[in-house]
Amino acid sequence: MNSHVPTLTGGGNVLAIVPQTFEETMRIGRAVVASGLAPSALIGKLEGDDAAAAVAVAIMSGAELGLKPMVSLRSFTVINGKPALYGDGLINVVRMSGKVSYLRTGCEERGGKMVGFCEAKRSDTGEDKRVEFSQADAERAGLWQTKAVVVKWNKWDKKNEEKPNDSPWYRFPQRMLAWRAAGYCLRELFGDVLGGIRDEFEVREIAEAEEMRDITPPAAAENKPTPPKPPKPPAPPSAKTIEAEAEKPAGSSEFNLGDFLDEIESSLAVAKDEADVEEIWTDFDAPAVLETEGHEDMIEAAFAIKTRRLAQLSTLNGG
Repeated sequence: MNSHVPTLTGGGNVLAIVPQTFEETMRIGRAVVASGLAPSALIGKLEGDDAAAAVAVAIMSGAELGLKPMVSLRSFTVINGKPALYGDGLINVVRMSGKVSYLRTGCEERGGKMVGFCEAKRSDTGEDKRVEFSQADAERAGLWQTKAVVVKWNKWDKKNEEKPNDSPWYRFPQRMLAWRAAGYCLRELFGDVLGGIRDEFEVREIAEAEEMRDITPPAAAENKPTPPKPPKPPAPPSAKTIEAEAEKPAGSSEFNLGDFLDEIESSLAVAKDEADVEEIWTDFDAPAVLETEGHEDMIEAAFAIKTRRLAQLSTLNGG
């Protein structure tokens, strides 16, 4: 019954599946996401093609450094769209380059404080370097963690929350000091190999600095000086002003009270009788004009000019 089943044979070379095009890379990304093998730190809450794209970016970034697809997924993460290597991934890439004579990392204690270090040497140029990153350096950079509970910004729910401190600087301070020293040392000594790729924790710190939120309690903000209030907008014109502006002839100049009264007086001076006076007075319409221009207190003065001219005409007619 089993005569048609091919026999199993051993031997042969194990070869990784290495995509050659972007479409092939996305196919691998979708397969990784569907299988549940995509690192949660890489895809976060992304789903579908968004998650597959994050996996594809990690695969392509690793390919540029000579890493196979699945090795890239174990070595790479993407933070704010920027690929970054885990600490051991950084060391792995440099070792695989074949340009290392020796590479050592570790953490020492000096004066009651820890000091991480990394020392390496290139085999092709003979250059060597030792870089240290101490606990004091981490404290100055604001990296050192000593609190068990911290306030963290939840970028998914858009709010600050108190959570147990899961920072690697709190849980693994010695390893973090050594990896930070390795990041500086290897990027300077093997810049041609790493191509500007940073380690995960340094990229994450940069991203968090860019997304910092003010968590000052409201009570503490009460003493802050308040900015000056903007000036009030000008009051809208009254209906009376609008009507007066509409009645003004186009191109008219600003109203001059003295000239207006002088013009009334000079015009009345040529009147020959009371009928002429009334006609000229009606043409000027002095009470309405003075009220519109805001000179209601001068209406009596205008009437006085009219009365004076009438008195003059009365004397002339009587003589």
